Amino acid sequence: KNPKIVVADEPTGNLDPSSSDDIIDLLESESKLGRTIIMATHNYPLIEDRIQNFIELNNGQLVS
Repeated sequence: KNPKIVVADEPTGNLDPSSSDDIIDLLESESKLGRTIIMATHNYPLIEDRIQNFIELNNGQLVS
C-alpha cells in the first residue's frame, strides 16, 4: 500500500533499545519518501536528535 499518513501510537513502547531504533529508522525512511508520520511517544530522548519538524503537546496544550 502507499499511505500518505502513518499514525503510530507508542510504536516503541515495550521494545528494547535496538528494536526501538529500528522502528524509528523505518518511520524516518517513510518520512523521507514523503509520508507524514504522526507518532505519540513518551520517549523524547529516542527521537530528539532525529526529528526535523514536530508539534509537541503536553497536558493537552500545544507547547511547540
